[in-house]
Amino acid sequence: MNSRLVYSTGFGALCPNCRRPVLSCVCPKGAPGTKGEVKIRVGRETQGRAGKGVTTVTGLPLPLAEIEALAARLKKRCGSGGTVRDGIIEIQGDHRDALVALLQEAGWQAKRSGG
Repeated sequence: MNSRLVYSTGFGALCPNCRRPVLSCVCPKGAPGTKGEVKIRVGRETQGRAGKGVTTVTGLPLPLAEIEALAARLKKRCGSGGTVRDGIIEIQGDHRDALVALLQEAGWQAKRSGG
């Protein structure tokens, strides 16, 4: 079976281990892909936003409701607006360093991606 997902609709976030929707994940607690071992990337994008930059947080293996709650906390700490699109947190402005520090304080392995 080829585990490389090409296209999917209606699933939301997928588990990085079993590639199933997070809500129907069969991985045991503490398996690789849990909080301490997931690679979260924090980058900056301007494409399609008329030159306005947003900071993106990708790679979170959480259900959509928890991603939205985390996004609310991060937006509040940065003092900026933002949204969640397709499981990716977008925060207005360049807050990469602050977000990496906040995520690392929370126990995630977050890295800054891009230039």
